[in-house]
Amino acid sequence: MVALSVLTMAAPTVMGMKLGPAPSPDLRYVSPPASDAANAIARPAIYPVTLFPEIAPHKEGMLDVGDGHKLYYDVSGNPDGVPAIFLHGGPGAGCSPRCRRFFDPQHYRIVILDQRGSGKSTPNAADDLEGSLVENNTPALVSDIEALRSHLGIEKRTRTAARRCCCAAPLWLAPPLPSTSGGVFLFGPDEAWEEYRRFISETSDDWARESTNLLGAVPVDAEAAPPRLRAATRQRHPPYELSISKTFIDPAVLAEYLGTPSILIPFAVHYMLHGGFLRRGQLLDGVGVMAAHGHRVAIAHGRGDYVCQPQAAWRLSEALRAAGCADVELEFVAGAGHSDSEPGLVDAMVRATERFKAVLQA
Repeated sequence: MVALSVLTMAAPTVMGMKLGPAPSPDLRYVSPPASDAANAIARPAIYPVTLFPEIAPHKEGMLDVGDGHKLYYDVSGNPDGVPAIFLHGGPGAGCSPRCRRFFDPQHYRIVILDQRGSGKSTPNAADDLEGSLVENNTPALVSDIEALRSHLGIEKRTRTAARRCCCAAPLWLAPPLPSTSGGVFLFGPDEAWEEYRRFISETSDDWARESTNLLGAVPVDAEAAPPRLRAATRQRHPPYELSISKTFIDPAVLAEYLGTPSILIPFAVHYMLHGGFLRRGQLLDGVGVMAAHGHRVAIAHGRGDYVCQPQAAWRLSEALRAAGCADVELEFVAGAGHSDSEPGLVDAMVRATERFKAVLQA
């Protein structure tokens, strides 16, 4: 669900416009990270493959997609290379310059964008939660990708490498299956969950009702939250999800994220409450379309993912094979959770984009 990106504590900006100073992070309801006697945070495991060097975009802009939304995008790498679009997690997590580094800039024309309400796109949920959720749903996000493709002049039938996108060669990281038993399972009894539950109980004006549905106790519509709770509403879910997203949680990074209002976005809850804006089983039922178009697929999933169940990736890969997809690669990564910043998942994802180079031509 949420794919973490490296952001700073400085006042966030959107195309040069400051959004205001970052508040001090509120860590009262964040559970202590699990013990790390091996100091894996400071000395992470070394994998054979890592990210490509940092690269600056040669084109960036804001695309008006209607409904009051303008999406930030940028393009880097080879202007004449194979188009590769990076779709961030969440929904709502936003992109960072790091996202470009999963692709060889000599081979790929790398496109990143912040979805509706996220990152540098406007309105940002940190400033206008109600406006950010207007027509913020899965069909609209797919239409936005098509609008960006057309805006950038990318031919529709061009073979495209991607993350979480049904293109000629999609690369999925920890795919969820909305509205199925094999999807999200980030709610369960442990210390992090108890802190999440305590926060809701101490900020609720109707605990007897909200205690029966703790997911539904995170109103994502500004109008649904009482005025005194609107600020707290934005903090109810993200601290909990951040505290379980990685195998090794760095307290300093956790504080950094919780001090950056532009990424305290409860979009994941918004999408979960609406079943991903898909009917039950829709993703699995539609894999035949991918097979018919000869798609090649790579999926990387952390074995220790506490946000999306590994079985979701297995079910998706099996459905793709059953539908006739000839090239489906599923890799479960030991010692990895849900974040694409974990070394094992970086290794798997970069190897996948490198493998696609041999089968995709500009």
